[in-house]
Amino acid sequence: MPSRPARAGVLSAAILICLVVADGGCAGGAAKPARTGAARTSPGQGSASAGPTRSTPGDGAITLAFAGDVHFTGRTTKLLRNPATAFGPIAGLLRSADLTVVNLETAVTDGGKPQPKYYHFRTRPAAFTALRAAGIDIANMANNHVLDYGRVGLADTLAAARHARFPVLGIGTNAAAAWSPYIVTVKGVRIAFLGVSQVAELASSWVATRTRSGEANSINLRRTLAAVRAAKKVAKVVIVIMHWGTEGQACPDANQLALAPKLAAAGATIIVGSHAHVLQGSGWLGHTFVAYGMANFLWWEASYSTDTGVLQLTLHRHGPLTERFVPATVSATGRPIVDTGRAARRALARYRSLRACTGLSARPGS
Repeated sequence: MPSRPARAGVLSAAILICLVVADGGCAGGAAKPARTGAARTSPGQGSASAGPTRSTPGDGAITLAFAGDVHFTGRTTKLLRNPATAFGPIAGLLRSADLTVVNLETAVTDGGKPQPKYYHFRTRPAAFTALRAAGIDIANMANNHVLDYGRVGLADTLAAARHARFPVLGIGTNAAAAWSPYIVTVKGVRIAFLGVSQVAELASSWVATRTRSGEANSINLRRTLAAVRAAKKVAKVVIVIMHWGTEGQACPDANQLALAPKLAAAGATIIVGSHAHVLQGSGWLGHTFVAYGMANFLWWEASYSTDTGVLQLTLHRHGPLTERFVPATVSATGRPIVDTGRAARRALARYRSLRACTGLSARPGS
């Protein structure tokens, strides 16, 4: 594991919250254990599934890392020539968390037909190899590109994830599968992950139904909130990965601002978003931590903004949850590179300023 970025490149804020777990303590973070390759047995195929139980040395803390949109198209296609090194040096930072999550913004297929939309993204199954090699444990796929090549492409994507034994969120052979959580136990704490899209593009034809494959989309608000409530009954921590927002807009839009409180009321502990292609602010909505947008991460073109980063949320067994944002820049290769020195200080100042238009607070319960 490489050394941490220079102190100037890290935003660390103690947050006064304690998540009570079964032993009466507080949830909390540690270094990522050796990879076992274990994952969801059948991504998107059925009811809630339990991932690997992880027990690692350390102080009992649990560190969760979140980054933004990833795909292997255009300039990033060639990175899959060697999946083991596709993400470059930032992989060390991703591996340092107990669990790391990104949004995989693509179909994984060589078949299907392009859908009636402007952009179409697809890649090879080696994408899952690249994610795992970089230290990424889970990928949200409820987004506006997973069905770019229709349901044939979606079936291929599900098959590729299943073959790779890689956990994916928000897609499935029917609605029950698409809204099914991925559940993992880390140091005795059960954590449930859900993936949902709020993007309206083709949503009515892409959303999963009782008899049709597709994605979890908040166009079906009843099922979305029911899925959060159900996850809360079986897991101490519920994390909802949302694909939402207005492209190029650093402030959350009206749809995000309307849905976030409903997700929080249903039981979401943490809400992390993507899709806007720019960073959006983070903070507390009551006792739910919200990061509205994580921007592009490993990306095919220099669109909207090259500002990105990794958000680490650490749950401590005997102390408060802490927030740590490590700023990075999407380079000319499409890979994110961690900022240092003066560039990091400027990036952190920009990131802090994004909270102003979110209505979020610096501390829980405000």
